[in-house]
Amino acid sequence: MQKKLKRGVYKMFKIELGTEVQSNISGFKGIVTSRSEHLNGCNRYWVSPKVNKEGKLQDGYWFDEQELIITKKPVLKKDESNTRGGFPSGIK
Repeated sequence: MQKKLKRGVYKMFKIELGTEVQSNISGFKGIVTSRSEHLNGCNRYWVSPKVNKEGKLQDGYWFDEQELIITKKPVLKKDESNTRGGFPSGIK
């Protein structure tokens, strides 16, 4: 997704928030809940896994963009009308 920033500068993320992904190295699976752009041009994504068999939350991890395979298009969408909180508090 491409977003226009100030003065004609564009920022590019290939994976949308809420997308289900899998690491092509470790096999780790989850949903992209955050992303960051680094000075060296590397985009990284925070991937949060589903709860375990006991219903407990598991830790998420940062992954490089090139390491992630999209397994399902956005399963969650950010609520753009929510001006008070951010993702995931604005999940529809």
